[in-house]
Amino acid sequence: MLPCRDEARALPAVFADWPKELRPIVVDNGSVDETAQVARDHRAEVVVETLPGYGAAVHAGVLAARAPYVAVLDGDGSMTPAELLPLLELVRSGEVTMAVGRRRPVSRGVWPWHARAGTLLLAWWLRRRTGLPVHDIAPMRVCRRADLVTLGVVDRRFGYPLELLLRAARAGWTVREVDVSYGPRAAGTRSKVSGSLRGTLRTARDFARVLR
Repeated sequence: MLPCRDEARALPAVFADWPKELRPIVVDNGSVDETAQVARDHRAEVVVETLPGYGAAVHAGVLAARAPYVAVLDGDGSMTPAELLPLLELVRSGEVTMAVGRRRPVSRGVWPWHARAGTLLLAWWLRRRTGLPVHDIAPMRVCRRADLVTLGVVDRRFGYPLELLLRAARAGWTVREVDVSYGPRAAGTRSKVSGSLRGTLRTARDFARVLR
């Protein structure tokens, strides 16, 4: 599943590397470009979610999914879809409840320093607070759909991944982190989180709300 807003330029490269074992669902979360049409052109199922927010898009995709497992990654071209397969195997084998990716930049400048520092601080807090062995905020993840629905994550904005990990810890989930490559976004696209001061502050606000 790919929660997307204005990722028409990124999706062709994402789908060029899409594993045949996975059925793609693109959740169009208020795009003003051709995101939905590009997704359909690549034979992806398109779900339209009008409520703005990363969590809203992910939740809509989970509800639309029919497979026993759900996998999530960004649709901006920064991650390699094939790297979902080892995570899926960990969950399918029963070794873990959820497998999550730990971003490893492939070159300098890929991950803005302020975004990386904020992620490291949150991950440190999560390890101390919950004991989860994580160093990132699960930007790529795989789990059983039924488990995720039962978990009941309620945040519909950028706090969703953080709340997911907190609830997973409280529910006694076994979570394993796997290194995944993290490259530059597709040309002509901009991060909704670290691409602007407003986006960074909005994300910090959403995280703070979850931590209350």
